[in-house]
Amino acid sequence: MLSILSTRQFLKTLAGITTVAPTLSLTDCEKAVAKATGPDDFWQQIRAAYPVTKDFIQLENGYYSLAAQDVLDRYQQHIRSINAVSSYYMRTRQFDDKVTSHRQLASLLGCSPDEVIITRNTTESLDTIISGIDWKAGDEAVMAEQDYGAMLDMFKLQARRYGMVNRVVSIPNHPASDDELVRLYEQAITPKTRMLMVCHMVNITGQIMPVRKITEMAHRHNVEVLVDGAHAFAHLDFTIADLGGCDYYGTSLHKWLGTPLGAGLLYVRRDKIKPLWPLFGDSSVADDDIRKLNHTGTHPVATDLAIQDAIRFHQTIGIARKESRLRYLQRYWTDQVRQHPRIVLNTPFDPARSCAIANVGIRGTAPADLAKRLFDQYRIFTVAIDSPAVQGVRVTPHLYTTIAELDTFVKALRELAG
Repeated sequence: MLSILSTRQFLKTLAGITTVAPTLSLTDCEKAVAKATGPDDFWQQIRAAYPVTKDFIQLENGYYSLAAQDVLDRYQQHIRSINAVSSYYMRTRQFDDKVTSHRQLASLLGCSPDEVIITRNTTESLDTIISGIDWKAGDEAVMAEQDYGAMLDMFKLQARRYGMVNRVVSIPNHPASDDELVRLYEQAITPKTRMLMVCHMVNITGQIMPVRKITEMAHRHNVEVLVDGAHAFAHLDFTIADLGGCDYYGTSLHKWLGTPLGAGLLYVRRDKIKPLWPLFGDSSVADDDIRKLNHTGTHPVATDLAIQDAIRFHQTIGIARKESRLRYLQRYWTDQVRQHPRIVLNTPFDPARSCAIANVGIRGTAPADLAKRLFDQYRIFTVAIDSPAVQGVRVTPHLYTTIAELDTFVKALRELAG
């Protein structure tokens, strides 16, 4: 019976089990845009669109940020709707719906839909590339010690397996110029270098890297560029063209886009798709089709649908307005503690080199102790970062963070610093 249902009948089936009308109503965010009479009013309305906890002040939004209530509600409805018809949806509808999500993500990134796949997170995206390169003994890759541990581990695994060599640089927390950073990477390149990995935004400090200049330099040496965009996508206003033609770009969608947990994106420049080895074999997809890297099997497809809801919410706010607000929130608190003799900021002073994320430490206080005291004494949640180059807590406000909450944080830092 199900096998002969038409698309129209299927949609009627979904409509029958939900009170959500086929035409989407205005989200809380859209209402905020319509009702706001000034900047403060606008951001108060935006906060009201999120289910923000009252148990503590959330300043660790970089790991996973809240989905707006409207997005969360629609996600739950997707789960119920798909569950109602189960395998029928999986065999007939999921692929077309996923294409729609691909197209919308590609539009945000400024690339072709056939250069994008949906993954689970940034780690899966980038490790797909690192493990998909046909490494030979003696091949080299360049990366930084400040890069995310999972990707560094994957490069180490390739070194063990194939005998390739990893050359690791250390990024200064306060670079004097873009040229200093470009030279740092360039000096690590040799005739054997095949790949350079660089963060778009360094996860532990929030430093924005000059990806375009690094990419252009690497390409002059015939080196491919893999960009870790975990914290930049839907946080910064850019397209893939702004990055100088990077070869690969991976990001998570449950960070700044606000998709429910478990969604990421991988971009592969079209001419780079064919040589890559997929993690899972799929004889139904051609070697030059990016879908060969995306054999996901049976998985929670409601998340793929919720991507479209998160994009709609994101676009209603607008990326330029969003980036401006996030940078303002970070500068609001960092400017107030920057001159304190015992407080150390591990994020560049230049506003163009950072946005929402910053890292702060107190001299003589271990990062873990600082994070614990902030939570136990002030109910402020952060995350400790304790590495050779960075000692402090990462602080990540979001659009729903209030000025009053940041005032509480500044007061806490000053009191703890003495």
